[in-house]
Amino acid sequence: MSLPNINPGEASRLIQEGAVVIDIRGADEYAREHIQVAKNIPLDELSPDKLAFVNHQKVIFHCRSGMRTSANAQRLAEVVKTEAFILAGGLDAWKKAQQPVVKDSSQPLEMQRQVQIGAGFLALTGCVLGLTISPKFHYLSGFIGAGLLLAGITGFCGMAKILAHMPWNKR
Repeated sequence: MSLPNINPGEASRLIQEGAVVIDIRGADEYAREHIQVAKNIPLDELSPDKLAFVNHQKVIFHCRSGMRTSANAQRLAEVVKTEAFILAGGLDAWKKAQQPVVKDSSQPLEMQRQVQIGAGFLALTGCVLGLTISPKFHYLSGFIGAGLLLAGITGFCGMAKILAHMPWNKR
């Protein structure tokens, strides 16, 4: 069983009729920007118990682009006991349709983006220093590449663990 997609206009109408919006992104993503009425239940925490507050109301699941919700449609359908939908295009489509969002730019960037910036910076630094100072700096780029590969295979990201302890991520 899969969940049907709905566009932002249909979602807005259902929300006005009492539908519940569930944002399946991580808490860090939600804190920075979210649909005003959305409740945040990250995908890895989603369970029928967490959705017990839904009383015969329709449910609309969303993420940033719609990719996570679409990829996990089967799982989402299994945890909800009422009629449910996926917001096609996610938060990006919602904003493109000029629907209201809550933004808090004072929140830190999402952890994934912080890791991408940090890894990219270190890999580029290793390349530039390897070309200009000593070829041994290429090991830095290799180390970062190996870390990204390990993170992709195992789901454990050491850089994310380190970044989580940085002052700007302490709230």
